Amino acid sequence: MTWTRVDHPFRVAGTECAAWLYRPAVAGPTPCVVLAHGFGMTRACRLAAWAERFADAGLAALVFDYRGFGDSAGEPRQVLDLAAQRTDWRAAVEHTRATGGIDPERVALWGTSFSGGHVLAVAAGDPRLAAVVAQVPFVDGVATLRGSRRSRPGAARLRHTARLLGDALRDEVRGRLGRPPVLVPVAGEVGSGAVIAGPGAGDAITRLVPAGVRWRNEVAARVALRVPFDRPGRHAARIGCPLLVAVCEHDSVTPSGPARAVAVAAPRGELVTHPFAHFEAYVGAGFEAFCADEVEFLRRHLLS
Repeated sequence: MTWTRVDHPFRVAGTECAAWLYRPAVAGPTPCVVLAHGFGMTRACRLAAWAERFADAGLAALVFDYRGFGDSAGEPRQVLDLAAQRTDWRAAVEHTRATGGIDPERVALWGTSFSGGHVLAVAAGDPRLAAVVAQVPFVDGVATLRGSRRSRPGAARLRHTARLLGDALRDEVRGRLGRPPVLVPVAGEVGSGAVIAGPGAGDAITRLVPAGVRWRNEVAARVALRVPFDRPGRHAARIGCPLLVAVCEHDSVTPSGPARAVAVAAPRGELVTHPFAHFEAYVGAGFEAFCADEVEFLRRHLLS
């Protein structure tokens, strides 16, 4: 199916969020999927691949960057504020519903990894949503930390955690004083001070960055003080629309057990699993497998 892509920005509290709108060449009001990336990532990091598949299937797609990240405005840069990002999601939904040619009653959310948790929290408060996809979702901070310790135990992990917490505390103080943030890697080896740390984590995440795309492997450290207390999976029972939870069986970043529980707890939850590791969901065979499941789910609930 043919489709077009245009810039379609929207504003949140006076700040502009950059967004692409994909429109398939179909008649009448079109259902639309709203997408944003996970922890510290931007729309340029392969989200176009999903949006293009959705547009090929006859679905519009709005792909946006959070304030302070990627092509969106906002200062300071690289500060991941959970509440602010969820506000961006709600603004993106309202912007989509107000867009001519989009059916406001057939708007769906697609989130992955950290944003897989965002879409659960947002969907629990928005009964108008038509469907939600949570791919390899972050659903429970405590469970994620426990899984990380089990998969990568040892003194090196403890030293890494101590370094990250020290940076996070310094960054928290600097933020309260209005000073520039203390930045740490989004992903890297144990010992690097990265928030997502493990063998090959840095290389795995950079494989999501297409050639020629500028992406900063940096995030304000203060988020490490908040992630452990975030439990978006607890909202599952209040999500009334169809929810697809897509899980990697060998996921050491967002453990599959809590994600499976979300699919069970949601009144209209569905679960798909594939034998991949976390970052394999975004490229190659993993991308093809998950994307096929997600397209089928969205077509079934938005076009039937």
